[in-house]
Amino acid sequence: MGSSSDWEVMSHAADILTEFGVPFEAQVVSAHRMPDDMFRYAEGARERGLAAIIAGAGGAAHLPGMLAAKTSVPVLGVPVPSKHLQGVDSLHSIVQMPRGVPVATFAIGAAGAANAALFAVALLAHADAALRERLDAFRARQTEAARAMTVGLAAPARQQG
Repeated sequence: MGSSSDWEVMSHAADILTEFGVPFEAQVVSAHRMPDDMFRYAEGARERGLAAIIAGAGGAAHLPGMLAAKTSVPVLGVPVPSKHLQGVDSLHSIVQMPRGVPVATFAIGAAGAANAALFAVALLAHADAALRERLDAFRARQTEAARAMTVGLAAPARQQG
């Protein structure tokens, strides 16, 4: 993430990865305040065994794109809400990558962080049968939770005629 203040959002990705038993790094690597460190981080990602990078950033949100420019490891961008524009600025910055430097872009905020982690899990599950089973079970639990939402709702009112 670009700043420790992004952790409030990015912790949702960490929670999902932890739930699935996927090891990860959580680190501040600012595109603006520490560009040399950011370049080293991206350039060494594959050698460290990273299969994907979930990069959260707010405001100008240069981190995901700059990481993608320096590694062939897939970068999953999470727009972090900003003070004045609520993350729309971040979304636009991340999603508008030029042709040839892709960044998969997710929703603004906590939902985007969680979905980026679930996307990373799905990428890894393609080659890991045990992880795929855990992902299938997770999705089945979501389906059952959604079905349970109608239980207890009042029957529609009938018109008297």
